[in-house]
Amino acid sequence: MRNKVITFLLLTVMLTAGCTTEEKTSDEKTLVVSTTTTLTTSTSTQEKTLPETLNNSPDNTYVNSLDRQSMENTVERVEVYHFHGNQQCYSCKTVGQYAEDTVNTYFSNEMKSGKLVYAHINRELPENKDLVEKYKVTGASLQIGVYTKNGFSHEENVNVWYKIENKDAYMSYLKGVIEKRLKGDMSN
Repeated sequence: MRNKVITFLLLTVMLTAGCTTEEKTSDEKTLVVSTTTTLTTSTSTQEKTLPETLNNSPDNTYVNSLDRQSMENTVERVEVYHFHGNQQCYSCKTVGQYAEDTVNTYFSNEMKSGKLVYAHINRELPENKDLVEKYKVTGASLQIGVYTKNGFSHEENVNVWYKIENKDAYMSYLKGVIEKRLKGDMSN
């Protein structure tokens, strides 16, 4: 009964917000919250909770508004992956290099502890198939995954592509995003 109520509430909020869902498996649904962000929430156990409300943010995207107070310190790990192909253009290389520079400059302690993970992932190699599928990668991208006690969510950050002409602006922007994710804040 509880799952039916949550599903009804979620669908009501999504219809009001103009969001859509896509069936993935019997225990996973994807909520498309904007043209640039997709959050995936696993619902395979009764203990896992779904966001109960969605708020309209200033940039007109809908963001997950889980109780951020309860999210504090519940983030187990954040993954930042630069997905690329065998051939990389200047922009693809720059997105990856600046992301690596950002995590090495500002998050060395989190990297050493394992709370933050960074890697360049060639999406065309067979050994990376599981990660490519998990993050739903279709091309070169910067993906951020967040593991909490409630499950896993991920997003493709497309804003970094618009900042590659200014390394300082890129690093400042990505630093802010990663800091939010480490605190469990999934807002833009």
